[in-house]
Amino acid sequence: MSTSPRRDGPHVVVVGATGNIGTSAVAALAADPDIGRITGLARRVPARGLPGVDFARCDITRDDLARRVRHADAVIDLAWIFQPTHDPVATWRNNVLGRLRLFEAIAAERVPALLYASSVGAYSPGPGRTVDEDWPTDGWPGAAYTREKAYLERCLDAFEHRGGGTRIVRFRPGFVFKAGAAAEQRRLFGGPLVPGRLVRPAAFPAFPDVPGLRFQAVHSADLAEAFRAAVRNPVRGAFNVAADPVVDPRLLAEHFGTRPVRIPARAVRAALAAAWRLHLVPASPDLFDAVLRLPLMDVSRAREELGWRPSRSGLEAVLEMLDGLRRGTGTATPQLAARTPGGRWRELATGVGSRQ
Repeated sequence: MSTSPRRDGPHVVVVGATGNIGTSAVAALAADPDIGRITGLARRVPARGLPGVDFARCDITRDDLARRVRHADAVIDLAWIFQPTHDPVATWRNNVLGRLRLFEAIAAERVPALLYASSVGAYSPGPGRTVDEDWPTDGWPGAAYTREKAYLERCLDAFEHRGGGTRIVRFRPGFVFKAGAAAEQRRLFGGPLVPGRLVRPAAFPAFPDVPGLRFQAVHSADLAEAFRAAVRNPVRGAFNVAADPVVDPRLLAEHFGTRPVRIPARAVRAALAAAWRLHLVPASPDLFDAVLRLPLMDVSRAREELGWRPSRSGLEAVLEMLDGLRRGTGTATPQLAARTPGGRWRELATGVGSRQ
């Protein structure tokens, strides 16, 4: 469904256009007068479109993907599911096998550029310093998410080795947040045990400080700007994307005006594992293990070669998401809606899953 006249410029296909990053990506592209046609693909399309974007239903695990990417100048690949963590075959089927179908379609149609959303989770556990894009991408073997991200890095290596002329760009962002994705992220990772009303300063007389828990974040709109810049510029290879500062419990405690209280990582993991086994939370303890081992990334290449500058700090991105949790904020797409049809918690717990 087209919502505005077609413009001159490159035709960009966004796969996974209705999720956290996808909604920001299509908005950034639509705001650029030098971008031409924009096609947004998703399993569930929004009832109301976005000006300048043609939405179409597409499931990367079974649909004719060659037809969907034909005549595209660039494909931005964002389709990913995080759930169900109790059924890793389901996530593998979509995230890996579906993506291999997409890569094959891009190669067959000789699409000039593929821009793929990898992750800091693709990296091997980090040293006591920041790492650039040459750090090994072997992931953390214990978590399905990091295994899949690492495996796809090898698949892209093979894609590049075969040649064919497709320009491949891999973005490896830190944690990606925005207010409009808060409801979805609560469903995906927190579940019903994380009511939004608890995410306020008065609810934290003390803030849990887990040793080793620190991460880099980026606002979804800022990551979208990196994708837009890569469409416009003939860059190749991998780019780390994150905003300063590094976020840890002590920084959040300082912001909330409370004191950090040290809690052993083993205790947190044990509690999370028990809740996950009882289907009370959707995030697995294996993902917690992976987060504790993430490296810190050097983002110099994105700044120097893309001219990328985040408009919000990493802390601001986190705080915006937390404010979205308090307010129950969503976005007008099926994936990011603040309220979902009945039985959503049960779906996440028992394996129906969720698509980004």
